[in-house]
Amino acid sequence: MADGPTAPALGGVLFDVVETLMDVRPLRQRFIDIGQPPELMQPWFLRAQRDAFALALSGRPTPFPDAMRHAMRVETRGAVTDEEIDHVVSGFGDMPAHPDAEPAIRRFAEAGVPMGFLTVGGRDATERFLERTGWDRYISRVVTAADEGVWKPAPALYHIAAESLGVPAARTALVAVHAWDCHGAKQAGLLAGWCGRLESVYGDVFTPADAVGDDLVAVAEGLLRLGR
Repeated sequence: MADGPTAPALGGVLFDVVETLMDVRPLRQRFIDIGQPPELMQPWFLRAQRDAFALALSGRPTPFPDAMRHAMRVETRGAVTDEEIDHVVSGFGDMPAHPDAEPAIRRFAEAGVPMGFLTVGGRDATERFLERTGWDRYISRVVTAADEGVWKPAPALYHIAAESLGVPAARTALVAVHAWDCHGAKQAGLLAGWCGRLESVYGDVFTPADAVGDDLVAVAEGLLRLGR
């Protein structure tokens, strides 16, 4: 963890969405629905992320749902129809929230901290998720990589998201379960809170986060202590 006492007081929070707030594990059932093994979900999702990163770095970013569709064709060697692919990809908007997500959001709300979403996911699925959870009363902004034409972990995207909250980047924290995302935020001059629910270990190749915890509530408490 970064040296907390020297960090500025928290002014705003940006949540990563997919895997941080959204539990995508139930999506495995949709693979079964189309006659594919549920174990295919992980390599498919990783391929989609990798290809999306590569396209963005090449200067031609593509919406993440399109990258997911292409990755499905590759991973299944063309064995699925467009309708079957859409059945899987559309499921993102129907995924549930992780149990620790709402308590963390409420903790920030109680402290009067403005919050937004910063995601590489599609806007439609993200807004469906936001409305279904009822968090639209807490979350004031949704910033997507596709809308801005720049992909995480490019510094510009973190800056755009911080500006959308009206909070200086140095006082805005990115909260995520992905160490690379927290690293990107730190390199862009933001604060970062990492939850170890997914990866367990924060690699020493990454810039340390300002707050770490086993769940999002612990991360929230750590970030709220900054600057005290």
